Amino acid sequence: MTEVFIYDHVRTPRGRGKKDGALHEVPSVRLAAKTLEAIRDRNGLDTGTVDDIIMGCVDPVMDAGAVIPKAAAFEAGYSTKAPGMQISRFCASGLDAVNFGAGKIAQGADDIVIAGGVESMSRVGLGMAGGAWFMDPSVNFPAYFMPQGVSADLIATKYGFSRTDVDAYAVESQKRAAHAWEKGWFDKSVIPVKDQNGLTILAKDEHMRPGTDMQALASLNPSFQMPGEMGGFEAVGIQAHPEIERINYVHHAGNSSGIVDGASVVLLGSKAGGESMGKKPRARIKAFANIGSDPALMLTGPVDVTEKLLKRSGMNLADIDLFELNEAFAAVVLRYMQAFDIHHDRINVNGGAIAMGHPLGATGAMILGTVLDELERRDLNTALVTLCIGAGMGTATVIERV
Repeated sequence: MTEVFIYDHVRTPRGRGKKDGALHEVPSVRLAAKTLEAIRDRNGLDTGTVDDIIMGCVDPVMDAGAVIPKAAAFEAGYSTKAPGMQISRFCASGLDAVNFGAGKIAQGADDIVIAGGVESMSRVGLGMAGGAWFMDPSVNFPAYFMPQGVSADLIATKYGFSRTDVDAYAVESQKRAAHAWEKGWFDKSVIPVKDQNGLTILAKDEHMRPGTDMQALASLNPSFQMPGEMGGFEAVGIQAHPEIERINYVHHAGNSSGIVDGASVVLLGSKAGGESMGKKPRARIKAFANIGSDPALMLTGPVDVTEKLLKRSGMNLADIDLFELNEAFAAVVLRYMQAFDIHHDRINVNGGAIAMGHPLGATGAMILGTVLDELERRDLNTALVTLCIGAGMGTATVIERV
């Protein structure tokens, strides 16, 4: 198998996913094109040598539809030889785009792949693509379908996380993200989004609330109690997990991932591909895996896929220096730390989606890049990146510096 290397990565800032968000005026294709332009320009890339452009997009409809990576390549002025493909595995789409590209390189099919993702949640609303999972009873009955927030509260109830626990985690995420921005630790990889006149629209993650404290979060009502109790989804959760008598609703907007816009890409290549670009690799893709998990708990897939990945790769937890787990909801990360007895100083060390937001299709590639930068800053070697996924799945990737 051909070794697969990471040569570079970039991302846009995350803009608030609302009509008054800074990136609302920027269509998905333009967000994606900005990252393609940046990865080309900072690496002197001959785009005629790019074998594929793969991007995750969870809701590929409206102006995010029609194979957005290829459309973005046109807008970015890439060679017409560069093809494009969009994929969706819900929240892990950006990481799976990287894994898919890595698999093509490992098999010898490609030498240079750009992989990542894009999501404009202010322009294309969450769930706009529809789908049988939550619309067809023949599917959502056996899937124990419920809103993800209810599943997050089910996890908190089952594994004993209180409102104080999840709020304390959220406050720390905000502090870490603000500290990382203050110290300039994201400057290396975050590219400003500019308008057609070259004026900067957004240069920094817009969703953060660094002044958040426990008192402020305590004033927020649970977001998912009404759909759980009045919508009947609590009964679904109890049917799947009868050991639970009732769900304790602890999640709200302040301890859940933010709805935002953003894009990201990772430049992958074989050794020969890197030599053709005149670039030295920063890391290698050591292993990756996917798994299906409990559909009612839904968001515990990172635990299951980590166990699978470590077993298949012959690694153990002690081999991993840093962990990066998408902060879909606070209980997701708390459960992961609980399951593996991981101290908080090894995971999401620069905050996460609770503070900075979760642009669905882009997040996986974003957090892979974040942890690579942090490995270099700390002079560490190995990191594991993972995300929970709708309908009960997990994706994970191990990278290793070279």
